[in-house]
Amino acid sequence: MSRPLRIEYPGALYHITTRGNKKQSIFIDDFDRVLFLQILAETIKIHHWSCYAYCLMGNHFHLLIETIDPTLSAGMHRLNGIYTQRYNKKHNTVGHVFQGRFHTVLVEKELYLLEISRYIVLNPVRAGLVVHPKEWRWSSYCATAGLINSPKFLSKDALISCFTDDQWQAQQSYISFVADRMENTSPFDDVQHGMTLGSPQFVHSVWEQKENIGALKDISREQRMLGRLSLEEIFLDTQSKKDRDKAIYLARNVCAYSHAQIGRFLGLSASTISDIVNGKNRRSKA
Repeated sequence: MSRPLRIEYPGALYHITTRGNKKQSIFIDDFDRVLFLQILAETIKIHHWSCYAYCLMGNHFHLLIETIDPTLSAGMHRLNGIYTQRYNKKHNTVGHVFQGRFHTVLVEKELYLLEISRYIVLNPVRAGLVVHPKEWRWSSYCATAGLINSPKFLSKDALISCFTDDQWQAQQSYISFVADRMENTSPFDDVQHGMTLGSPQFVHSVWEQKENIGALKDISREQRMLGRLSLEEIFLDTQSKKDRDKAIYLARNVCAYSHAQIGRFLGLSASTISDIVNGKNRRSKA
């Protein structure tokens, strides 16, 4: 089975979720939650992450993480792996704690940092566990709102500075911001192409990441097709032949469109598209 598509680059912001194996609980008691937060704090320090929000539910957790270096997979492997080992030892169990690998949505920070942070801390409210997020002990809400001391790993000041530089006023603005969207709404209704949340320009830039193109040997054609850009989006604003050829390479080798599909869209023959793609391959090896 091919691995899930991961796009990693310095400064990327991710909404991360991991669910329990067979939908089972991943936290038996509060000591498990404390243990998980300790491992999370260690992982954030080791991999130089910024954590803007978190929420530990019963059978899953949510994180909002920015990676200074492209270490998402390595960090999550550490977090989930060490927690699984210690969970199994503590409860005298064996096997998987989590269901497969973690799920991510790559987020455009400028547009959605605050929205996703709000969505995360409102999870217990949406689940009917509490009436207000301040009643849920296992999220970042109370620390961000200034109601309790903040854990060192939480980048709460960086988050609330989006409102104002005055800390007290920023905390009040955050409280009002969260309260303004207590009903069951989700910013993920705007997720594009199955993996990104942001403007069309952001989505296009994500698909052009060189790290992603270089890792295609590990990603199945079916997965490249899932949530891919449309040909209209790929060839938007291609002003020159060089831009067009670059977009052809993206359409073929990243998004898995056929030579014939690309050719019909551009009014070119499939053989011409093939020559362009192969020519780029030869130059990349030179």
